[in-house]
Amino acid sequence: MNPLTNVRNITKLNEQELKFGLFDNEKSWHNQYKDSAYIFVGGLPFELTEGDILCVFSQYGEIININLVRDKKSGKSKGYGFLAYEDQRSTILAVDNFNGIKLGGRTIRVDHVQDYRRPTGDEKDESGKYKEIEEVGCAPKTPPGSEEEGSEDEKMEKRKKSKKAKKG
Repeated sequence: MNPLTNVRNITKLNEQELKFGLFDNEKSWHNQYKDSAYIFVGGLPFELTEGDILCVFSQYGEIININLVRDKKSGKSKGYGFLAYEDQRSTILAVDNFNGIKLGGRTIRVDHVQDYRRPTGDEKDESGKYKEIEEVGCAPKTPPGSEEEGSEDEKMEKRKKSKKAKKG
C-alpha cells in the first residue's frame, strides 16, 4: 500500500474516534498496541540524523532507543526508522500528532509497531554467531581512575602518607 494512503487511513481512524467520542483506551484502535513502546517513522528526509529525530520526537516523551535504518555500504539514511519511548502512552501522542506532518519538505508516516525485533547486526564473531549491537549512551563518561580512587577519607589518607614520605 502506498505510504501516503497509510497516512490518510491513520488520520481517518483518529477522526472517527473523535467523531464518536471514543476516548476510552479499551475502545481505541491504539489499544491493540498497548504492549509496545515502539513506533515506525517513514518518509524522513535523508539528511536527518538520529539527533535530529530525537529533537523532534522527544517532545512527546523520553526516547530510549532509536534505529535509523542506513544503507550498509554508504551509511546514508534510507529515510525510515524505529524508535522506542520510555512510556507507551507517548507512542499514542506521537502517532496522533506526527503522522502526516511535513518535515523537511516531506510528508512523514508515523505508526505503531506491534512486534519490534532489534537488529542483530550483520557481523559474525569467531563462532559464527551474530554479534550483539552494543548500545552506547550519550551521558558524559567518567574520567579513568576517578572511580578507583575511592572515598574522600581514602584520598585524605593517601595525601597524609605522601606528605609523611616527603618529610621523612
